[in-house]
Amino acid sequence: MESERGKRKMCGVGVAVVTGASRGIGRAIATMLAEHGYTVVSSCTRLGKVPEHGEAESFVRCDVACEEDRDALFASVRKRFGRLDLLVNNAGVAPLARTDILETGLESFERVLRINLYGTFFMCQAAAKEMLSYKQELGGGYTPRIVNISSISAYTASVNRPEYCISKAGVSMVTKLFAARLAQEGIPVFEVSPGIILTDMTAPVRDIYEEKIERGLTAIERFGRPEDVARMVLAAAGGLLDFSAGQVLHADGGFHLRRL
Repeated sequence: MESERGKRKMCGVGVAVVTGASRGIGRAIATMLAEHGYTVVSSCTRLGKVPEHGEAESFVRCDVACEEDRDALFASVRKRFGRLDLLVNNAGVAPLARTDILETGLESFERVLRINLYGTFFMCQAAAKEMLSYKQELGGGYTPRIVNISSISAYTASVNRPEYCISKAGVSMVTKLFAARLAQEGIPVFEVSPGIILTDMTAPVRDIYEEKIERGLTAIERFGRPEDVARMVLAAAGGLLDFSAGQVLHADGGFHLRRL
């Protein structure tokens, strides 16, 4: 008799976990993955009224900075599906207020790093252990992947939100570290680096960014959309980039280009 695990293997592309999936970039990623055949487990800290894609998506409450929540998330995935094909570390927060670096407080600094950096690191660690276990169970056809969402703030100094920049710079190194460690295990790890994306996080300073974009800040003169980032994740998840371990995909309208 065919096992439940075997049946799941035949359903869709695979099982994907997307953190911070209740809105913005995370919501777009979860939606696009579901539309392309993934069974999506969307995690967020607050379970609200978010449209689900029928049987293709379910929600789990998870604070990525909390070890118990992380363990419960992966245990739930194992119990329900018996496999994990993709982890997208998208969960992140901005500082509660934009404050000059000379006034940055410890509370805000610790909060942003705890969620954005510590959460991403330990989600990668937990997922990697699960994926290595699944590799032994599922055999040669199983090729899981990890995608971390960083930011242009990883290499761009914003002196009124230093804790965010530092957290995203850390996420870039987390990607490099796990890419180096897991390459030999056949688990590709990628980084998607969004630029100025139209979300709740950028809404308070939309006018400022619009003016900068009009003055040529980005090569492609428009705001990015969450779907632009989601397409990068889909590309990384699809297997065509697997030889480029640790590859950074710039979803930034060409912001990273140095132009004269």
